[in-house]
Amino acid sequence: MMYRMDNVKNLKLIAVVGMSGAGKTVAVNYLTAQGAPKIYFGGFIYKEMTKRGIEITPASQREFREMIRQTEGNDWVVRQVIAEIRDLIAAGQKRIILDGVYSWTEYRTIKHEFPGALTVLAVIADRAVRYARLAARPERPFTGHEAEERDYSEIEHMEKGGPIAIADHYVLNDGTPEQMQQKLKEIVQKIGF
Repeated sequence: MMYRMDNVKNLKLIAVVGMSGAGKTVAVNYLTAQGAPKIYFGGFIYKEMTKRGIEITPASQREFREMIRQTEGNDWVVRQVIAEIRDLIAAGQKRIILDGVYSWTEYRTIKHEFPGALTVLAVIADRAVRYARLAARPERPFTGHEAEERDYSEIEHMEKGGPIAIADHYVLNDGTPEQMQQKLKEIVQKIGF
């Protein structure tokens, strides 16, 4: 069911997309610091895994993400997200950050549900840079092999490339966090967020 946009004037949804290690979290943190709440797509996966008593590891996450989409539909996560967007709108929010639109199905569903409200921001970085970041992160570090397997899985099984390819804006995150924040500031000003 499409959301009636005349109920929410000036609704702005910014979806931050990108491959693992590109810097989506840095971008999301910058955007939420501007006063907008975020909805984390992966959080619905973690919540459901915990509910089912499944240990959260890189391998179990991948398997569960693929399984839930096969058994419940490619739109399972986005259905949860849409309900949360509606709750935030009902609470008076008009600017919302979507952290991790993972699939083409999710992108298309949000575009349909909230026509004219969605802006997609893709954070990109060289693969070697991404893999080095993933290896160095304190929470859920990946080896180069694990990072490559995750990339392949997300592209082949989760339609992740589509939202990145069709993004409205791109941020090349190959420098310092401050350089990235400057690029984000310019985009935020340009789109009136």
